[in-house]
Amino acid sequence: MDSSLFTFNDQPDDGNESQSNLTRRERAPLAVRMRPRTLDEVVGQSHLLKAGSPLRVLAGESAGPGGPSSVILWGPPGTGKTTLANVIARGVGRKFVELSAITAGVKDVRAVMEQALEDRDYRGITTILFLDEIHRFTKAQQDALLPGVENRWVVLVAATTENPSFSVISPLLSRSILLTLQGLTDGDIADLLDRALKDPRGFSGTLTLEAVAKDHLVKLAMGDARKALTSLEAAAAQAFGQAEAENRDYSVQKPLELTIEHAEQALNQSALRYDRNGDQHYDVTSAFIKSIRGSDPDAALHYLARMIVAGEDPRFIARRLIVHASEDIGMADPSALTAAVNAAQAVQLVGLPEARINLAQATIHLATAPKSNAVISAIDSAIADVKNGNAGVVPLHLRDAHYPGASQLGHGRGYIYPHHEPNGVAAQSYLPETLGGTRYYAPTSFGHERALKDRLDAINQILGKNER
Repeated sequence: MDSSLFTFNDQPDDGNESQSNLTRRERAPLAVRMRPRTLDEVVGQSHLLKAGSPLRVLAGESAGPGGPSSVILWGPPGTGKTTLANVIARGVGRKFVELSAITAGVKDVRAVMEQALEDRDYRGITTILFLDEIHRFTKAQQDALLPGVENRWVVLVAATTENPSFSVISPLLSRSILLTLQGLTDGDIADLLDRALKDPRGFSGTLTLEAVAKDHLVKLAMGDARKALTSLEAAAAQAFGQAEAENRDYSVQKPLELTIEHAEQALNQSALRYDRNGDQHYDVTSAFIKSIRGSDPDAALHYLARMIVAGEDPRFIARRLIVHASEDIGMADPSALTAAVNAAQAVQLVGLPEARINLAQATIHLATAPKSNAVISAIDSAIADVKNGNAGVVPLHLRDAHYPGASQLGHGRGYIYPHHEPNGVAAQSYLPETLGGTRYYAPTSFGHERALKDRLDAINQILGKNER
């Protein structure tokens, strides 16, 4: 038997049905079969599903003043944008129309609007217009949506993986509610897999999932529900195919176990031994940072890849890059911090898998940059002095002299404005008297700090500082 055609009855299993009696016919993909029918079945996005929320109103579960509002759903792939649109369309008195942003033109949009107006006024039917990938619509196509959205001839449910602020025209944004979908957590994905194993639309309890296999599927999904269910279906086909080849029976009372070997064979990807809460997490992260510090971009990219494949939170990786940019590079290459922060912003804007490119670029930038720990040494030395009581009082000439009575206290007296000096540096002391000519920042001779060192030596000579 072709295991890819193995399916189950829509009705709950009574626990006595054997393998030979189960329905065998071609079915829709598991991700389609498991698509939620109500908002309560939606996994994740709890911040958007509270009572009275725009989505509840759209789905007809709550009454909104004046009727439902058009919404723009923004989020990474696999977070439920299409699913939410289908759930909304199930409401009573609804007509669901879907347009493709790739193939539909202005003429198609106007035709939908005209029909929607007729259905509303003469038949009392609300048209839900689902437009996936609205960011692919041209300005003219988006302009054609405005009359229908503004006058509520249609209720627009638009989905996009790109920031609507840059891809959707302002008039359409102002007439819609922007709802941001969050990437699903590992817990969400695990719950989704469990539901597919038990649900009659899935495997009806005839399949169990080995713990390590489940962890592997969760990590491979990277927060994408569709990918998780597709991977489970492929691995299940491998397990069922092997069982049938070996003439093994299985049922609800004696379910078949899907093992890590089934998952690895079906998905052609070995399970990576990486525990995000255990030693591997800390070991790989440590090796990643030390490879960057050691100026080896190849090793750094290897450990970056291990973290990405294992499902490490990309925001965690970006934060480590930001810290490293100042801790081990600092002023030797001031642009390193900019590169790391930009990568972190890219992670927020586009998410994985695309953000892997941004993280890799930042990693290469930092690994190949000249290195200096002068910044962290400087701030840690300054903090140590403050903690040890070496603070002293702020010199009088540096104190605030703007409030009434400050001049009588001597505040600001004797202060020299640096911009009035020929070289832009005034020969005056800025540190508390107890710290004298203390120097915390000691630039190295690497990268940008080479030029800084010469400049700072000249400045310190004017300020009368000597190295500790």
